[in-house]
Formats: sequence, structure tokens, C-alpha cells
Amino acid sequence: MTKVSMSTQLNVSADQAWQMIGGFNSLPDWHPAIEKSELTEAGQTRTLSLNGGGSIVEKLETVDDDARTYTYSIVDSPLPVANYTSTITVHKTEDGECRVDWSSDYDPIGDATAASEAIQGIYQAGFDNLKKMFGG
Repeated sequence: MTKVSMSTQLNVSADQAWQMIGGFNSLPDWHPAIEKSELTEAGQTRTLSLNGGGSIVEKLETVDDDARTYTYSIVDSPLPVANYTSTITVHKTEDGECRVDWSSDYDPIGDATAASEAIQGIYQAGFDNLKKMFGG
């Protein structure tokens, strides 16, 4: 298994960030690569339509709104990964703002470096947009 873990600080409360990030169907609201998200399976699966074409199907594994965290897995994707599981968590920091952690474990398909760079690029694009929205 390969692991990618990234974090970013935001100039907003953890509750405000979670309100934006925490909905399993809210990815299009804050991630620039996602055009739309459609929930199926009683809200446990989302199909993400990517800007420029393509889609990713993800399954919600766990959610804990009190801890401001959820874990999901990829069911079907053009990404060069298999057995992908990821967790997003929003932490309250001592200054009243927050830190967002996004991490994943997966088996690379093909070039492990290319797989890691693809995942890091996805996370960074989301973080960059959150910083535009909230400051950081």
C-alpha cells in the first residue's frame, strides 16, 4: 500500500469549513475539478462528473459529523490506483481556525510515482480552492 497525506490551514472555523467540506455530495462546491456529484444507493455512493469529461464513483465508508471526518473508497475511476480509501478531516486549531487533513491508502497501478503525483495534485487543487474561498 502507498499512502499520501496532505494538510492545509484555513482562516475559518472548523465548523464553517466542515459545513462546506463535510457533505458527501458537496465536492463540486469546493473542488475545481468536479463539475457535479450525484448520490445513489441511499446517499452512500456518489458519481463525480469531472470537468473536461470522465467520472469517478466513490462509496461513503464512514462519517462522523461530531469529529468532522468522513472516509470513502473509490469504486470505479480512471486514476491509476486500486484499493483506494481516503479520509478527510477538519481539525479545530488553537487559534480558532482550522486545519484540513486529506489522506489516502491505495495500491498504485503502473508507475507508483505517477499515481502519487496524481493524488497529490487532486488534493492540492482542492486545498488551493479552499484557500481562495476561506483564506489560509
